[in-house]
Amino acid sequence: MSIEDRYPTPGNVESGSTKGLAFCAGLLVGSLLGSATASWSAREGLLMAAVVILGVIVFLVLKRHQISDERLAVERRNLSTAVNNIPQGLVLYDASARIIICNRTYLEMFGLSPDIAKPGCTMQRLIAHRQETGSFDGDVDEFCNAIIRNVALGKATRQLTEAPGGRAIEIVNKPLPQGGWVATIEDITERTRADEKIAHMAHYDALTDLPNRVLFRERLEQALKAIRPGEQLAVMYIDIDEFKSVNDALGHQIGDELLKAIADRLRSCLKDTDVAARLGGDEFAVIQTAIHSHTETMQLLAAIYQTIREPIDCVGHLITTDASVGIAMAPADGLELDQLLRNADLALYGAKSDGRRTYRFFEAGMDARAKARRSLELELRRAIADGGFELHYQPLLHLEAGQVSCCEALLRWRHPERGTISPADFIPVAEETGLINDLGHWVLNSACREAVNWPDHVHVAVNVSPIQFKSQTLALNVAAALAASGLPASRLELEITEAVLIRDDDAALDILHQLRELGVRIALDDFGTGYSSLSYLQRFPFDKIKIDRAFIKDLAGAGASSTIVQAVVNIAAASDMTTTAEGVETEQQRNMLRILGCTEMQGYLFSRPVPAAEIRKLLSSHREDVASVA
Repeated sequence: MSIEDRYPTPGNVESGSTKGLAFCAGLLVGSLLGSATASWSAREGLLMAAVVILGVIVFLVLKRHQISDERLAVERRNLSTAVNNIPQGLVLYDASARIIICNRTYLEMFGLSPDIAKPGCTMQRLIAHRQETGSFDGDVDEFCNAIIRNVALGKATRQLTEAPGGRAIEIVNKPLPQGGWVATIEDITERTRADEKIAHMAHYDALTDLPNRVLFRERLEQALKAIRPGEQLAVMYIDIDEFKSVNDALGHQIGDELLKAIADRLRSCLKDTDVAARLGGDEFAVIQTAIHSHTETMQLLAAIYQTIREPIDCVGHLITTDASVGIAMAPADGLELDQLLRNADLALYGAKSDGRRTYRFFEAGMDARAKARRSLELELRRAIADGGFELHYQPLLHLEAGQVSCCEALLRWRHPERGTISPADFIPVAEETGLINDLGHWVLNSACREAVNWPDHVHVAVNVSPIQFKSQTLALNVAAALAASGLPASRLELEITEAVLIRDDDAALDILHQLRELGVRIALDDFGTGYSSLSYLQRFPFDKIKIDRAFIKDLAGAGASSTIVQAVVNIAAASDMTTTAEGVETEQQRNMLRILGCTEMQGYLFSRPVPAAEIRKLLSSHREDVASVA
C-alpha cells in the first residue's frame, strides 16, 4: 500500500470520493431507468435521472469547496506557525498603512498586546501602543509619516532603536511592488556588543585598558585642532625605568601587574579632558589639554612622579619604580602631530641620556644630540664585535700593611677617530641597549685571566652593572670565568651599587647569595650616595664597603665628612667588613683615614688606572719595595 493510500491527501480524497459518487450515481440511474419501464413514463424516468445527477453534481461541488477550505486552513496554519517562529519581528502593512500580518516575535520584543497589534490596526495606533508600553519615546506622527513618505517614494529605511532592558533593535522597512511594505525587526544586541568589543580592542590596550597608540594619535589630533588662542597642550612620553629587570627577575605576571598599577595611578593624576595611553611595553603617554601656564604642566609632572614612585604591591612583591619623562609643548614645539610626537620622543631620549629617573622638556639641540648618541651606539656595537676595548687596573693600598691588596678593573675604549671615550659616555648607552651584558661578560673573563698572573694575595675587583646583575645567568657566568681562568673564587671581588638592590630586594639578595656560595667577595660601591644603605648592610653581610669620594674630598675640612667616615668604619668593623676610601689624593687624607681605622685607600695619591702590562710591573716593584722595607 502506498503512502498516498495509507495517508490520503486532499486531492486523493477528492478523486476517490468523485469516483465513488459517480459509481453510485450510475447504479441509481440504472435502477431508475429499469423502474421507469415498469411504472413511469420514459420522460418521467429521464427527468428523475437528471435530478439525481444534478444532485450528485451539487454534492460534488460542495465537497470540492469543503476540501479547498480545509487545504487553505492548513496552509494558513503552516504560514502562521512559520511567521511566528522566525527570530525576527515581522509586520506586513497594506497600502493604507494597516497591519496585514504581525508575528508573535514582534509582540514579545516590545511587550505589546495582541488585542491591539492585530490585522487592521493602523501603524499610528501600533506605534502609539509602543509609546504607551514604554518602547517608543519619539513623536508618533512624525515617525510614522516619515516612513510612509519613504515607502511611497519606493525607499527602504533602516533605524536603530532601544527596546526595554537596553536591547538594541534594528528596524528595516522595505516597500512592496503591489503597495504597502514589510517591516523586519531584529534584536542586534549581541551583534552590537560584539562590534563594540572589536572596536574597543582596536583602540584600547588589552592589559591596562588605556587608549592604545592608534587612539592616542586620534585624541592628540583632535586636541591639537581644539587649541584656543592663549592655550597650550603638553605631550608627555613616560618610560618606566628598568622595567625589563622586573620582568627578568620576577616574571611577566608580576611585570603585567606592575603595568596595570602604573596605568591606574596615571589615571588618578589626570583631569577629565586629559588622556593617558599605553604605547606598548613599558611606554606610556599623557596628553594634557587647556594649559594656561607652565606651572600646570609642572604640577601634573610632580603628581605623576609622586604616584609612580610610591611602592607597588604586585602579588606579594613590594616594588619601587621610577620613570624617565620627555615633554613637548604645542604650539611652541609644533602643531603638526608627528612633529610634536618626535620632539616628545627626543625629550625622553634626553632624560634617559641624563641618567633616567628624571624629565626633560624638548630643546632645539636635542635632535643633534640624539643623532650623536645613536651614532655612538652603532660604533659601540662595532667595537664589541671587533675587540676595541681594553682594561686598565687601579690598585687599592692596604693602609696598615702598606701593600697592594686589590686592583679594580676599569673599562677603556680607545676609538680610532675620537680617541679615548669616557665610560660616563658609553656605559649608559650600553646599559640602555642591553650591550652591557656582552661588555660585562668580556670584562669579567679578561680580568680573571689577568689576575692569575698577580701575586696570590692580590684580589681583582670587577664592577657589575645593575642591568647585568639582574641577569639570571650572572652566577653561572662568574663560575665559568673562574673555571676558565683558574683564578680562585676568593680572589675575585664583585662591586655593586645600591641601584642593584633598590628595585627588588628579595630577587637581588637571592643572586647575592648565589655569588657568595661560589666563594667570591661582594663589595658595596659608592656607599652613602643611595637611599637606604644601612638597611642593606643589615640584610646582607657584604665583605667590603667602598666609601664614596664625595666624603673623602672634604675629609680634612670643617664639615661632617670625618664623622660620617668614622661611623661607616665602625659599622663595617662591627660586621667584620673591610672599608675602602675612594678618591684619595693627598697625604693628609691618607693619614686621617689611617687614624679613623679605614682598611684600604684607592686614588691618584698612589696610582692612576694603568694598562695590564704596567700593573704587572707596578705589583712586582711594589712587592720588592715592601720586602726591602720589611
